[in-house]
Amino acid sequence: MGRPADHVAEDLADRPAENPVDQAAAAPATCPAGAPELFTWEFATDPYPAYAWLREHSPVHRTSLPSGVEAWLVTRYADARQALADARLSKNPAHHAEPAHAKGKTGIPGERKAELMTHLLNIDPPDHTRLRRLVSKAFTPRRVAAFAPRVQELTDGLIDRFAAEGRADLIHDFAFPLPIYAICDLLGVPREDQDDFRDWAGMMIRHGGGPRGGVARSVKKMRGYLAELIHRKRENPGDDLISGLIRAGDHGEHLTENEAAAMAFILLFAGFETTVNLIGNGMYALLRNPAQRERLQRSLDAGESGLLETGIEELLRYDGPVELATWRFATEPLTLGGRDIAVGDPVLVVLAAADRDPTRFEDPDTLDLARRDNQHLGYGHGIHYCLGAPLARLEGQTALATLLRRLPDLRLAVEPADLRWRGGLIMRGLRTLPVEFGPRPVRLVSDGTSHL
Repeated sequence: MGRPADHVAEDLADRPAENPVDQAAAAPATCPAGAPELFTWEFATDPYPAYAWLREHSPVHRTSLPSGVEAWLVTRYADARQALADARLSKNPAHHAEPAHAKGKTGIPGERKAELMTHLLNIDPPDHTRLRRLVSKAFTPRRVAAFAPRVQELTDGLIDRFAAEGRADLIHDFAFPLPIYAICDLLGVPREDQDDFRDWAGMMIRHGGGPRGGVARSVKKMRGYLAELIHRKRENPGDDLISGLIRAGDHGEHLTENEAAAMAFILLFAGFETTVNLIGNGMYALLRNPAQRERLQRSLDAGESGLLETGIEELLRYDGPVELATWRFATEPLTLGGRDIAVGDPVLVVLAAADRDPTRFEDPDTLDLARRDNQHLGYGHGIHYCLGAPLARLEGQTALATLLRRLPDLRLAVEPADLRWRGGLIMRGLRTLPVEFGPRPVRLVSDGTSHL
């Protein structure tokens, strides 16, 4: 029997329920002979052998999650792609035929009480269509592209903080703060308030532990702050995403204050943890695959961008930041992968399993940064395809390229077996990533200082 992931089991009450942490798994509702044990410490470290077994023997698999909620896991690429686009699978938790003990275990703690439920991860058309159209007006590719210099500035500033030390924890010192500060800038959160957001976000992903109930309290504080910020932006709008949301709502379609706050909240919440994991998992994969890392480094030194662009897609496929897509609930009976799904049943699409399906990807367990036929599901598929994917790609490409350019001798400071993964169901990411490198002088900006 696998050892429970005790290093994060104590976080159960505080983790977002779509990220329930590992603990001794409840007995699965139906368990084929020879099925691997899920949600153990060993599973969190390397889930891919278990997913390979499920793809072959039980591709649509009913199990009991650590939270006690029973759900279907979808592991084959074809079934996953179908489920992600199936209108009969609702994103609205109201469709969950949940027993009393499961109430509230499929959302972020405090989300309901803070009136933050009306965001894109929890709603269906026509409300989803309306809100996504409004957000898309504010969150444009042009806005993301114009943000590239700021992402580069943030990236260099963070590296400057540890470049002279010769060692760093790339999660705590780099991958975690970069997307927090970036999304805060994009939303229009004043610089003097951004450290508060970093504290709240750290509590929400259980980055460093914290008091029981801390997630719900952080959500409540964030909700209160966003309500005040939206009010200020209505009176004095700027060239930022929250002001863009307000303008989009004021010119025609209605955007309520709760909807605006919920959208800002989910853009922050979904827009940073995925990027933390993309940078952390991506750098770890490069360190574990030196030939691929050296190939990318040579390409960057030659001033090329093609391998970086295909490489970020391959890192998303190979060991992406989102292990399972967020919750879906059957609104009518359906058949998926030969299994009958009842009304109200939760369905979780295992993106990590689908993206290593050998019927779709050649040699799927091998990292190939030049892979061209790579229609991975790392950011979803269908109407719920991740709206922030362009920003995450920009941040991931900038972060990895800058690390490799500035710290070309970067190496792991611990054995891989000593690393620990954050326990979770939806997200997949390292708790720490200690590295060593030859100390570098701090980069100076035009005023002779180095700062974020």
